[in-house]
Amino acid sequence: MFSPAARKPHLATTPHKGRNHLDSPSTPLAEPRPAAAAADVPGRPITGTPAPWSSRLSVLARFPSAKEAEKSEGSKQIQPVYLGEFPQVVRNAQSSLLQKGFEGDVSLRKGRFTSIIASAVPSNSRECIALSCQASGGLWLFKFSPSGIHREMIPLNILASSTCSPMNNEFYARSLVWHPQNTFSDDSGRQFFVLTDHEIQCWSVVIVPNIIVKKLWSNEIVGSDGQLGIKKDLAGQKQIWLLDMQVADGGKEFTILVATSCKDRVSSSNYIQYSLLMMQYKPGFASKTSWPVNDRVLEKKAPLLVVIPKARVEDESYLFSTRIRVGGKPSGSVIILSGDGTATVTSYWIGSTRLYQFDLPWDGGKVLDASVFPSAVDCEEGAWVVLTEKAGIWAIPEKAVLLGGVEPPERSLSRKGSSNERVADEEKRTQTFGGNTISRRPMSEAWHSGDRQRMALVGKNARDEEAEALLSRLFHEFFLSGEIEEGVDDKLREKGAFLKEDEINVFARMSKSIVDTLAKHWTTTRGAEFVASAVVSSLLLDKQQKHQKYLQFLALTKCHEELCSKQRSSMLIIMEHGEKLSSMIQLRELQNVLSQNRKYLYDSSSHVQAEASGSLWNLVQLVGEKARRNTVLLMDRDNSEVFYTKVTDIEELFYCLSHHLEYIVGRDQPFIIQIQQTCEVSNACTTLIHAAMHFRDKHKNWYPSLEGLTLWNCQHIVRSGLWSLASLLMQLLKEVPAADMSVESEMWSQLEGLTDILLDSYTSSIAAKTERGEEHLSLVDEYCTRRDELLGSLYEVSKRLTELKCQESHLGVEDLERKESVFREVTGPLLLIAKRHEGYQTLWQLCYDLSDTGLLRSLMHESIGPKGGFSNFVFRQLIKNRQYSKLLRLGEEFQDELALVLKEHKDLLWLHEIYLNQCSSASEILRSIALSLDDRLHCINEEDSETMLTKRLSLADRRRLLNLSKIAAVAGKDTSFEMKTSKIEADLQILKLQEEIVGHLSDEDIKDIDRPLRPGEMIEMCFKKGSKELCLKAFQVFAWASSSFRRSNKSLLEECWKNAANQDNWVAIAEASKAEGWSDEVVLQSLRETMLCKASYLCYGPGSQIYDGSFDEVMPLQKGDEEVLSVRDSCSSVEGILMQHKDFPDAGKLMLTAIMLATAGDEAMAEEDDLAMNSR
Repeated sequence: MFSPAARKPHLATTPHKGRNHLDSPSTPLAEPRPAAAAADVPGRPITGTPAPWSSRLSVLARFPSAKEAEKSEGSKQIQPVYLGEFPQVVRNAQSSLLQKGFEGDVSLRKGRFTSIIASAVPSNSRECIALSCQASGGLWLFKFSPSGIHREMIPLNILASSTCSPMNNEFYARSLVWHPQNTFSDDSGRQFFVLTDHEIQCWSVVIVPNIIVKKLWSNEIVGSDGQLGIKKDLAGQKQIWLLDMQVADGGKEFTILVATSCKDRVSSSNYIQYSLLMMQYKPGFASKTSWPVNDRVLEKKAPLLVVIPKARVEDESYLFSTRIRVGGKPSGSVIILSGDGTATVTSYWIGSTRLYQFDLPWDGGKVLDASVFPSAVDCEEGAWVVLTEKAGIWAIPEKAVLLGGVEPPERSLSRKGSSNERVADEEKRTQTFGGNTISRRPMSEAWHSGDRQRMALVGKNARDEEAEALLSRLFHEFFLSGEIEEGVDDKLREKGAFLKEDEINVFARMSKSIVDTLAKHWTTTRGAEFVASAVVSSLLLDKQQKHQKYLQFLALTKCHEELCSKQRSSMLIIMEHGEKLSSMIQLRELQNVLSQNRKYLYDSSSHVQAEASGSLWNLVQLVGEKARRNTVLLMDRDNSEVFYTKVTDIEELFYCLSHHLEYIVGRDQPFIIQIQQTCEVSNACTTLIHAAMHFRDKHKNWYPSLEGLTLWNCQHIVRSGLWSLASLLMQLLKEVPAADMSVESEMWSQLEGLTDILLDSYTSSIAAKTERGEEHLSLVDEYCTRRDELLGSLYEVSKRLTELKCQESHLGVEDLERKESVFREVTGPLLLIAKRHEGYQTLWQLCYDLSDTGLLRSLMHESIGPKGGFSNFVFRQLIKNRQYSKLLRLGEEFQDELALVLKEHKDLLWLHEIYLNQCSSASEILRSIALSLDDRLHCINEEDSETMLTKRLSLADRRRLLNLSKIAAVAGKDTSFEMKTSKIEADLQILKLQEEIVGHLSDEDIKDIDRPLRPGEMIEMCFKKGSKELCLKAFQVFAWASSSFRRSNKSLLEECWKNAANQDNWVAIAEASKAEGWSDEVVLQSLRETMLCKASYLCYGPGSQIYDGSFDEVMPLQKGDEEVLSVRDSCSSVEGILMQHKDFPDAGKLMLTAIMLATAGDEAMAEEDDLAMNSR
């Protein structure tokens, strides 16, 4: 638990001790408030600062770290200091516990009003105990040890022993607190205090050897006797609640948070007042060990201290979730923790009570608990420290509380003796804008109290205050007189008005103060009735007029030019204030129209009942309440009043949509009510955004360059709210009865409007990220996914609407033209959105269902981009659907686009080239397909052109493709077609050789016989088999391969000649010719049958067919006359290779005759005969 710290010795003297006790806070974290438990606005948000969670960098960026704080000016800090993250091991344990839940007694689990306190057991450092009190008074004991958790119910009801009469005839246990300086011992046990709904009780508990719980004393605080307790101080209050209690000063002082229900006697308005009751032991009672039952043990230490004089009436569940902590700086201050996650420090300074609200960042979640740092000086309080849900642990220095605190928000509702009566006098003195006096009345400042704290936290200094004061004076003078002083921009520049950017810019703050001005004459006494009056609209129009005057002031003083050129983001914020103001005006007008239409549904003519209903009303209440709770000084304002005043926070409307949409539209209501409520909110959102866009278009010349800037309506919080609403509409559309055309038509219209503004928001946000050079692919993916889902849903509904309209018009099956006309009319808006946002799937479906080739071609021409645009999508769809004839016909008109797509489909690209009479290009493509290692081919079935077959390419298929390539090359007849045909012929011969070589091999020798083999692979296969036939095939491969292959594989060619020489027994031939006396003809005939002769004929013979050059270029048949025999060049010719053969000494002349025989013709036969004879 996150517990208040007791005073401890100086940290420097106890470096290893720290806070190692296990005492828990007096009151546990409250359970989430039920959605329907609220009195005025059921289902209000359960957290005070809800927002989409993002990286905690955004949290740290707003507050300095502890190290940065040390470097800042002065020893005291005026802003919260980030200390660190909550230990992850504890978070993991908490998550695990929440997932497992709690098993056991139902009354223990469900008790909202329950307290639990824990304490270490001195005799065992690995064990602790805990006491838990049910709201009904039941007491439970828990023992925690490494072996597990033991639970035992104590047979005692601590509330049953009360001697006082309960309030409202019921007892409730509010909080449970250990005595701070009392620890467990074997004999005496330990004391604890219980706060009930009307008294404080003191008990002792002994756990060894048996559990003994004994009541020591009780002291009534609220009772029927007006002379006792605090009732005599609260005369006239209808009800009193004791909310929480803390014990300090060694268990001698008690601080109790009290809430009272009050009623203004003049206006009859109800409100809640929060006070602190300080009590202490009577003299001599603190040291007693026994007390008489009926004696009053405690007395008031000080008069009742009013913390918040007037606050909104709350339900009891909210009141009982409020907790307090004591003991922090400033001395005597108390921190109040509300159940919705806010933390407020109350202190007494310079004669008045002041409130400081811890400004939790947007993405920080709730404040879970608060405690106190041990002070560096004995007997002094330490700084407040708060634990947040998602932003870690933060310390609140004393100076921050003193300087950032404001007076409580008290209305002057004719109550005599009001502590803020001076406010009314000051208001009278500052009614006009004239003079140099800057208004400092608390109520006008109260509205911006939260903003003031934020500005201080981000570095607002005295110079900023001076610049802001000067700007305010100059503008007010211009507003009244319409005249501009000379050199205004220079004066403002000297004061540093142009130094800061974004929200903290002086001009942006001034703009914000104009549009967020709080009306001083609004009250909460009339409830919802005030929003039905013209007051709201009148004030909004006044703000708009004043903001327009402010823009004129910026232009006339040349500040506008300066901001647009050097501080674009600040100028954009100012213009967005005008957008939001226009949006709020239109929203208010819409609510007026809705209330006028709705009041006729009621029997009474009361406008109040008509106004305070509907989903828009619910949304306004939620947003207003969230803003009210996040600013302490607005707690006495009405939710609607806050909503229509805090214009710059209009994004909160979309946050509530994304988090509380089911409550807003009433998902538990009948289906038709859900649809009506959803459409009402949807209409409000589109009206709001369209009003902002109209303002932007009308004042486009006032805007700075928007490059890299994200507009307010493109932020994640807005997109998230719109998407939640659109998702709900899509879900409801799936459930709409098929025959209800009016309902479905209205929902289609609303979804179409949401889709339009949501997709525009995405595209603008993506563009801004791209311009800033930020990562945007994830956002693009999200945009595309949601775009396709929205457009797909709209298209399906449009088809249903078309059918319903045709049925309504009694159109028959034969009325195709009229049906088509209805369909075009219905889908007209969808077509425009899909065109603007590249919704290609929807565009394709529209054209396909209409069979409108003209529309298809038109859209393809309109959407041609660097990647082909819509035409690219169309071609891929046609390929997917195997509609090749349509593909090729469209390709005639979109040649480059189809060629770009078909780069991935070369088996179709050649058809496109043939269709365009690009035969030479088609020839090259066909050759690349035939020789590619990809053995898949998409071919069109001859019987059905719309059917595609996918088959593996065989060698025969590849030869057919090469033949087609050859035909295309001849048909093309470009300047190099002869060379192309020669190359293709060589490829055909290579494939034929591969087929022949593979035919001599077994299945084990080659795994994929249809894959084109490289020439080198084929030659290696010939060597591996070692047959005479394959020996010659190797030379044929060399012959049909390119000259570059022959040059780069000369060593492999040498191996071929060596292999050919080894195929015959040359020594045997030589010996046989001598022994048998062979004639010259026999010798020559015998040599012609040798592999050397045949290989020589293939490579060097007069009838040899060689592609791309000759063998002489790589390896001549004979050595040159100038060639010197050496190791280096011995293999540079065929003759040189043979001279190294083992049989060359015995049959060298025969071997040389064999290779030369193939090169000689008939005329050289006689010379060959003489050579053969001499060789013998």
